[in-house]
Amino acid sequence: MCLAIPARVVELKDADTAVVDLSGVRKEISLALVQDVVVGDYVIVHVGYALNKLDPDEAEKTLALFAELAASTG
Repeated sequence: MCLAIPARVVELKDADTAVVDLSGVRKEISLALVQDVVVGDYVIVHVGYALNKLDPDEAEKTLALFAELAASTG
């Protein structure tokens, strides 16, 4: 099973790469598939690529559900 997750962009490295925050873990990803990403945007990340931008409210709801799921299985 593959999972794409929301992540907040915390740094732009160049036109095609950025650093995102995944619950405190920072990871460099490719922005080659999306346009007009700025620091603070949420993107859906899958295998190191941002697939699209995500509404901040929806991203927060999704992240809260992931946190709830992790808490219930831990």
